[in-house]
Amino acid sequence: MVFLSKIYTRTGDEGTSALGSGERRQKSDQRFEAIGTVDELNALIGVARIDAETLGAELTAILGRVQNDLFDLGADLATLDDSAKPERRKLRIVATQVERLETEIDGLNAKLKPLTSFVLPGGTPGAASLHVCRTVARRAERTMVALAGVEPVNRDALRYINRLSDLLFVAARIANNNGTDDVLWVPGENR
Repeated sequence: MVFLSKIYTRTGDEGTSALGSGERRQKSDQRFEAIGTVDELNALIGVARIDAETLGAELTAILGRVQNDLFDLGADLATLDDSAKPERRKLRIVATQVERLETEIDGLNAKLKPLTSFVLPGGTPGAASLHVCRTVARRAERTMVALAGVEPVNRDALRYINRLSDLLFVAARIANNNGTDDVLWVPGENR
């Protein structure tokens, strides 16, 4: 369990931060870039959830579960191996979290008509906000893939962030009145 009695510690004043094992690294380290991008995504999902009226109860609940998962993902990325404190070892993204996303994507997508073109980001404010979340999820995935090229990254964590961007795309369509307010790309329309 987390217990914070003091918010500032001064331990990062020299430009370093600690991983779950206690190892200190530069704040510009690729691993912290991935953790920070996941944190940014979580904050943006929080902003999107403000429009609960447009999103509806089901989508708002799904996004709440995702926000909790993103804290798990941050802890997963902060823990290099199982030498960390026991409570940190438990916080790995697992296959069941990926499978839950897939089930939610399928359930939401079943409510939508198939697309005949790519969707331009926009429509309702809730949908536009979810499209921003989707693009940040893709950036988080890119940072995690780059990190995985030089250090171990949990495979289920990579699968999770990949599915999450898919979920956010389908969620944006749901927030666009089940796709009826989607703005479709018209190739070459302005030539």
